[in-house]
Amino acid sequence: MSIELLAPAGNLEKLKMAIIYGADAVYLAGERFGLRAGAGNFSFEDMREGIEFVHLNHKKAYITLNTIPHNDDLTGIEDYIKQITELGADAVIVSDPGIFTIVRQISPGLPIHVSTQANVTNYLSARFWQLQGATRIISARELSLKELSYIHGQLPDLELEAFVHGAMCISYSGRCLLSNFMCGRDANRGDCAHPCRWKYHLMEESRPGEYFPIVEDGSGTFIFNSKDLCMIEHIPELIGAGVTSLKIEGRMKSAFYVSTIVRAYRMALDSYLNSPEHYVFQERWLEEVNKVSNRSFTTGFFFEKPDHKSQNYGTSNYIKTWEFVGVVQSYNEQDKTAVIEQRNRILKGDYIEIMQPNGKDIAFTADEMRDIDGNLIESAPHPQMKLAMKVPEPVEVNSMLRKKLLAKSLM
Repeated sequence: MSIELLAPAGNLEKLKMAIIYGADAVYLAGERFGLRAGAGNFSFEDMREGIEFVHLNHKKAYITLNTIPHNDDLTGIEDYIKQITELGADAVIVSDPGIFTIVRQISPGLPIHVSTQANVTNYLSARFWQLQGATRIISARELSLKELSYIHGQLPDLELEAFVHGAMCISYSGRCLLSNFMCGRDANRGDCAHPCRWKYHLMEESRPGEYFPIVEDGSGTFIFNSKDLCMIEHIPELIGAGVTSLKIEGRMKSAFYVSTIVRAYRMALDSYLNSPEHYVFQERWLEEVNKVSNRSFTTGFFFEKPDHKSQNYGTSNYIKTWEFVGVVQSYNEQDKTAVIEQRNRILKGDYIEIMQPNGKDIAFTADEMRDIDGNLIESAPHPQMKLAMKVPEPVEVNSMLRKKLLAKSLM
């Protein structure tokens, strides 16, 4: 059974970590035509290096062309399509029929995946895109498993991709005008200001300046603030509904976030694919996804229409219980030390977990640390400084260090 785990790649580091930690494919954007203008994105040089890295690992890279363009936004699109084709993109993700048409004309052999922004909510719409030449539909966020199963039954040869983890947009598959109206930043052209995460109060027309909380306890409310999607407990149901690509949201998220989520879903997915009839969900996989910042979790629309339990009315803050503090660059077997590139401050006595790509964690207390000159140190406070740390057993290169936050440090 061929089921794809698809990960976000906001930049070259995140792309490499996604592949190292178990993704079958990544999706990324160049500096134009994507829907994540703030993600860093890829120059053509980085895109070339990224695609080469992906292909060396026998994985795939999909390029997003899913902006909803105005006339001026189309300038240069033909040359861009030629360039990403030459770089070896495995597919493009498209939402606009005009861009779809241009891709078919410029690069007829390049597979096209229809973006969730195209709002495919029924099998006739999916069939329409298939007839135009689409090889995959990325389903609208509003579809249930039952609806996905029906589409798959009607179009068994069409690949179905669905978001299974990450931030949820209150709008209809991302077709939002709030950001444009309130800030002049167009969400459908990659520049969303995320006004759905802001705090709102009610003001009555004849009482200007008097703001009333929308909930009775007087603390205010984040009325548009959805919890994050998490379907790690429901992989069998997703596959049973015909979903062939499990997509993780998060090109704006950190490399630590991407690595942690990818690894957790990789372990769960492999366990199911190895023996579907004996599959048992393990709570440690859910514990893993809880170790990155999140807004608590919901299953979205997959089982039933979301109700108040899927919203977080009290705050838009993230839940953060662990912090990413470093990446393993090398390991010395003789003196049992790892060279670490620091990403957040490490103190002697911190409780550390080393998260390895192979799925095995190593837990210990940071005891002996030395700077690059071999001097004992009590802390590693400088961004991206190199240090040597005693670790209890061998570790893989590119393993990530995380430390447990104290209660007073939690957001």
